[in-house]
Amino acid sequence: MKKFFSRIVPLIVVIALTACGNGNDENDEQHTEPESAPEESLDKTGHEHIDHSSSGEVPENLKVEENPAFEVGSKALINHGHMPGMEGTEATIVGAYHTNVYAVSYTSTTGGERVEEHKWVIHEELKDAGEEPFEPGTEVTLEADHMEGMKGALAEIDFVEETTVYMVDFTLTTDGEEIKNHKWVTEDELSPIEHH
Repeated sequence: MKKFFSRIVPLIVVIALTACGNGNDENDEQHTEPESAPEESLDKTGHEHIDHSSSGEVPENLKVEENPAFEVGSKALINHGHMPGMEGTEATIVGAYHTNVYAVSYTSTTGGERVEEHKWVIHEELKDAGEEPFEPGTEVTLEADHMEGMKGALAEIDFVEETTVYMVDFTLTTDGEEIKNHKWVTEDELSPIEHH
């Protein structure tokens, strides 16, 4: 019976992964261990497994920016992308908030390579965040759930900046996927759209 389960469980995992669009048979064995599955396409910044779209929910204590450079409902150009197909796209501003924003490095709770300088996590998405911003080098626990294995992970603050962050909708140039409520883009990653 044990032998049966040791063969059927990997088979189920392979079928499930194949159904998700991974038709690469060479990696089927690798997928029998959950810890190794994310390594395939996870780059150093961790954006391959990003949960591109979100529900649009934000932390209750997040402060709305009253006079943002880019108003909610307006459009802006994304001049710095966090994932392939993001840079150079036209974004619709869904939300604008004033907070401290962090780049963090962490090891996913699902295993795999360490994610370096993930951009961005906001102050309100860190466990036990008080009034004061965390200093670079501080270890924190992530409450953000932007991608698989992020929530609950122990992270190190790489750098911090007080700014306006935006939640945006846009369409990836790589495959035409429509991204809704992407968190987060900072003000200096956006520029006005010039109309000629």
